[in-house]
Amino acid sequence: MSLAARLVFSDVDETLIDRKSMFDFLDFYLGRRYGPAGLRRARAVRADLAEAVASGVPRERANRRYYRAWVGEPAAAVGEAGREWFAERAREDGFWIAPVRDALAAHRAAGDRIVLVSGSFAAVVKPLARHVGATAALCSRPEVRGGVLTGALAGAPVIGEEKRRLVRGMLGALPHVDPARCYAYGDHVSDLPMLSEVGHPVLVGAPQLAARLPGARVLPAPTAPVDGPVLSRMFVSASGGWL
Repeated sequence: MSLAARLVFSDVDETLIDRKSMFDFLDFYLGRRYGPAGLRRARAVRADLAEAVASGVPRERANRRYYRAWVGEPAAAVGEAGREWFAERAREDGFWIAPVRDALAAHRAAGDRIVLVSGSFAAVVKPLARHVGATAALCSRPEVRGGVLTGALAGAPVIGEEKRRLVRGMLGALPHVDPARCYAYGDHVSDLPMLSEVGHPVLVGAPQLAARLPGARVLPAPTAPVDGPVLSRMFVSASGGWL
C-alpha cells in the first residue's frame, strides 16, 4: 500500500446527482408498492418535512423524521427497490452532475479511494457507490428488526458534524493517509464540517460558501458547462494504488 494513497470524500445529493435522493426514492418506492395511495403518502411526508424545516427544525431532526415514513417496510424489498430505482434513474438525462462524476473517475484513475458520505441510506447510496467505484459509503442506517424497518435510525443521521466525525474517524484509522492530500466534494453548508477535514475541499455550485472555506475550489453550478482543461487542473499526479 502506497504512502501516496489519498481518500476522496463526496456528498451525494446535489453534489454527485442532481436531485434529493431520499425524496425521489420515497416517491419511487411508495408509488410502485402502493400505487396512488403510496404517492399521496409520499407527498404528505414531503409536505410535513418542508413545514418542519421552514419552522426551524434542525436538519438532523428532520432527517430522523424522514425515516419514520419507512416504518414496517421489509428491508429486503427496500433494498431491491433501491437497485431498481438506480437502474431506472441513472439512464435519465440530468441525473448525474457530470463534473463531479467525471472528477471521481479521474480520482479513481489516479489510484485514489472514493468514499460517498450521505444522509441518505444504503438502499440508495450503495448502487451509486458501486457505479462510481467507491470502496466505502458512510450513510444513515435505518434500524431493522426481524427484517423490517422500525422507522428509527441506528446511530446519528450522517449530516453536518456527523459527517466530520465519520470522515475524521476514517482518516484516523489510516495513519499512512495524509488528510492534507485528500479531497472532499459538497454543495451545502451542512457539508462544511466534512470539507474542512481535508486539504482539497471542492464546493459544487455553491460559491456563496467560499468565504467560509478559504482555499476551496468551486465547481460551476450543474447547468454550467465545464470543459476538460478545467477539470484536469483540479488534480495533481499521484502514485500508488487502492487502500
